[in-house]
Amino acid sequence: MALSLCGLRAPSKPEAGERWAARTAVLLGPSETNYVAKRTPSAVSRDTLNTDKLEEVKKLFTAHLENKGLRKTGERYAILEEIYARSGHFDVEELYAGMKERGLQVSRATVYNTLDLLVEQGLVSKHQFGRNLAQYEKSYGYRQHDHVICTECHKVVEFCDPRIHGIQTMVGDLLNFHILHHSLNLYGICGDCRAQAAARFSASST
Repeated sequence: MALSLCGLRAPSKPEAGERWAARTAVLLGPSETNYVAKRTPSAVSRDTLNTDKLEEVKKLFTAHLENKGLRKTGERYAILEEIYARSGHFDVEELYAGMKERGLQVSRATVYNTLDLLVEQGLVSKHQFGRNLAQYEKSYGYRQHDHVICTECHKVVEFCDPRIHGIQTMVGDLLNFHILHHSLNLYGICGDCRAQAAARFSASST
């Protein structure tokens, strides 16, 4: 499960930046979902299901379905529960395969349609991460965070920096906007990939 920096205080002085960066570099870890990895539904990382939060989410989803005049089917609620039992990011095929692995009978079309409804309601977040394959994660009751993505291995690392929230608030005040949410994805090459590239270069030079 990816770690968050939301509990850390950002440095108030420029000279503290390097120490803060070193501290956060130790705390940050890769998300357990690497979307180019081989899919193994039985090895999906799962959270301990918070039943109180799940009931809140179900009530919100029920209200959304009723407002849109849509049926409240068992399949849709099974998909919702599966999502909130997971940790990290997932794509549609991972979610579908994971449910089939657990003996839950849902169609791929229902998974797609339900995800669209959950994203529309704000109960699930959708990310592209610079590729055609969309990634999803549960969002209700979870602190908003941002992502760093490796362009080589496509590893996703989650982070939360309170200074970003401060910028969001400041921009909203200056431009007279009520900011609802933001999306920030940083792209680069992770340390593992740089080390592998350096090793290959060193081997080819000898």
